[in-house]
Amino acid sequence: MAWSCSNGGACIEVAANLATTRGIVPVRDSEDLRGPALGIPVNVFASFVAGVKAGEFGTV
Repeated sequence: MAWSCSNGGACIEVAANLATTRGIVPVRDSEDLRGPALGIPVNVFASFVAGVKAGEFGTV
């Protein structure tokens, strides 16, 4: 799992290693390891990441 946590605790984990074998990218709250994971289709996740990089969502 890769993770991002630089904003004081709102952290996510991304299991990008499952993209090729399962066609999904599981994403979950890194502070709730027993909680649910969202299974996001690879193409949707890639579009989301591209939008973030392009600044399409503004700043939070």
